[in-house]
Amino acid sequence: MKPGKALMICYAVVSMSLNSLAQNTPMTLKQCVDTAIANNVDVVRKDLQSQRERITLKQSRNNLIPTLGGNIDHTAYQGRSIDPVTNSYVQQSYTSAGYSAGTDVTLFNGFRLINNIKSAQYAWEASRLELQQQKDQLMLDVILAYLDILTNEDLVEQSKKQLEVSSKQVERLDILNKEGAIKPSDLYDLKGQLADNKIALINNQNALNRAKLTLAQLMNQPYREDLTVEKLTAEQFAKDYAGTAGDIYNVALQQMAIVKAADLRVKSAEKNVKAIRGGYFPSIGFGAGINTNFSSLAQDANNVKIKYYDQLSNNYRTNFGVGISIPILNNFRVRNNVALAKINLKDFDVLTQTMRIQLKQNIERDHLNMEASLNRYNALVDQVASYTESFRVAEVRFNEGAATSVDYVIAKNNMDRANINLIIARYDYVLRTKILDYYQGKMLYQ
Repeated sequence: MKPGKALMICYAVVSMSLNSLAQNTPMTLKQCVDTAIANNVDVVRKDLQSQRERITLKQSRNNLIPTLGGNIDHTAYQGRSIDPVTNSYVQQSYTSAGYSAGTDVTLFNGFRLINNIKSAQYAWEASRLELQQQKDQLMLDVILAYLDILTNEDLVEQSKKQLEVSSKQVERLDILNKEGAIKPSDLYDLKGQLADNKIALINNQNALNRAKLTLAQLMNQPYREDLTVEKLTAEQFAKDYAGTAGDIYNVALQQMAIVKAADLRVKSAEKNVKAIRGGYFPSIGFGAGINTNFSSLAQDANNVKIKYYDQLSNNYRTNFGVGISIPILNNFRVRNNVALAKINLKDFDVLTQTMRIQLKQNIERDHLNMEASLNRYNALVDQVASYTESFRVAEVRFNEGAATSVDYVIAKNNMDRANINLIIARYDYVLRTKILDYYQGKMLYQ
């Protein structure tokens, strides 16, 4: 894609996202991801690094092309100098001109040029995958922040419902207390419950604002308290996740950009070792050139000055030859450079193996967390149903005066806590599945 076209697309994405924010239209997950990728500094820097690697590859290929150069020289002489025609000293003013062109090409240099091309090719391919990995990681961070907003929005709504129930009970008990129909302690118990609900609403609203701030910063946009995101559909809360941790790891080895990039960095380092080893071998090169010159002192046998173009034609000459350069002793520079390249190769190999070990451990951990999250979610569904029914009975009995305020508050707290835990567990499970999708290179959003 051309740079100008890419900039236009980025501008369109950002403008679309800014318009969504300005109009307070809920942003889709795709809009959030596209905006973050377009504005993220780390992604831009990875892209620039990839462009540098591409230019390095291009230059390594161009090094196979013969060099070609020319030289034009016009000189005016005053005083004592050497006559370029007779090659003797003269004491007079004159002018001279010289024209030359030459080419050189490397025929053999221990396969350094070829191995440099292969090394640069692997490095460029690795940089492109590292750019994709940076985008994928940013995408996952955006999804996490997006789900955090949805979680806290639901918690805010749940807190408002809890506050509404408590407020109505306090209003009812306040009337009954004035009539002397209840114990004052019942009213104060419910007022304390109402205060707890108000604090919970404040805390959840603050958590929601922090989640919005996190998403805005990931998108590199100004923070807006009225930022809203589109709700997830019911289909996105799937109950079953296919694949064991081992299956996911095997897929990750084939799909994850960071894994493939690490392997390419090792291959690039291997070719770099071979390229540097080429310094042990002789270099063979071919060169050719053409030359001609002019001097204002040049004369023929009759002492008549030779014309400019006649001199250029008469003095025309060519040359070509093959040369060989044999390294005998160069302060052990090649040997030490090869040793450093081998260490660099070993370092890349160790990093690659360590990355694989950490990847496997992370997948095992996250798969276990996903299963635990699903089990917790299923258990909470049953708990919410039980506590909801328990609260319904307690509320009826409390309104009829058959239960104490303590019984009512306990039943309500149990139901409220279960609902809150269910909301958190639901989005936690979605997040766990998205992480496992990320390892397998699946589309993280639709």
